[in-house]
Amino acid sequence: MQQAKQKLIDSLKQKSFSSEIISAFEKVPRENFVPEHLKSYSYEDMALPIESGSTISQPQTIAFMLSLLDLKQNQKVLEIGSGSGYVLSLISEIIKNGKVYGLEINKRLAIKSRNVLQNDSNISIFNKSGSIGLPNQAPFDRIIVSAAFPDLRIPFQLTEQLSDEGVLIAPVQSSIFKLTKSLDKITKEEYSGFAFVPMREEE
Repeated sequence: MQQAKQKLIDSLKQKSFSSEIISAFEKVPRENFVPEHLKSYSYEDMALPIESGSTISQPQTIAFMLSLLDLKQNQKVLEIGSGSGYVLSLISEIIKNGKVYGLEINKRLAIKSRNVLQNDSNISIFNKSGSIGLPNQAPFDRIIVSAAFPDLRIPFQLTEQLSDEGVLIAPVQSSIFKLTKSLDKITKEEYSGFAFVPMREEE
């Protein structure tokens, strides 16, 4: 497994991701977040099924989204569709003493991820739908969504929970959108050619 992990890290380095992102991938053990029978695939550059149609995303895709997110230390970050908790752990590693909130609609996954991450005091996980975000903890410096919305309507609603100069990264159909908020204006960038499981509104 160590050899596969090194191969993945080398591949991320070739893509010129930041040292903070690469360091997080080195430090966070992906095998802790995948089902037992798939642990041997932990460091393959592929999405893996975790439960009830949910997946743990492909490492290269996660790294790309984290790169767009432009994380800084001590930020307050929300992940919608936090699944097994892997991305929460990577974010926590990058922002050091910041605060990370995860929303996961699947109760079993929410409980499992809480157990895996119980020693990380930066992370709070809530078992609820992510479609309305987490207004009682807003504003957030960054919001990342790990399942695809059918259209841009909901991501634009979520920008209300961003602080000024905040960034939201959200898959919509087969594209990743970066929405940046500045003085209540939203700028939009689109990166196409991705595949995500669809966002679920209810369990």
